[in-house]
Amino acid sequence: MNRRFMTVLLVGLTCMFFLAVGVLTAGEKQKVSDEIKLQNKGYAKDKKGAVKLTHKKHNVDFKIACADCHHVYEGGKNVWKEGDHVDKCSKCHPIIWEKGKKKKKGEAMKLQNAYHKNCKTCHKALAKEDKPTGPFKKCNKCHEKKKK
Repeated sequence: MNRRFMTVLLVGLTCMFFLAVGVLTAGEKQKVSDEIKLQNKGYAKDKKGAVKLTHKKHNVDFKIACADCHHVYEGGKNVWKEGDHVDKCSKCHPIIWEKGKKKKKGEAMKLQNAYHKNCKTCHKALAKEDKPTGPFKKCNKCHEKKKK
């Protein structure tokens, strides 16, 4: 009887442990790096180096809302909200793979075009309003020199 009780108790405590770990992990916010490198991995010809992007500069200093860059479209509407999980852009936006073949992922535009459209459109709009902005006309103003 004592042995059976200990076994049930041990199984019960083990289950509670895993449940607690699951609840704590699910409630933990996704960690956001201050600096992200947008890299060209996956392209047949990688002509340019990475682009550095800082969250703090964009979000805090320039007061750009998270949903201006991050999105999840349902029915043509962005339903992503602050605090939601952020997937890598390449999860939805296809990258050109070897020999020019695309890996199609729904109707999303190619990854490189999505980056360019999002960044350049915002920077151009700020420039039009005579507000401080990042570069958007010359590739090497954003892209690092490619390491050989």
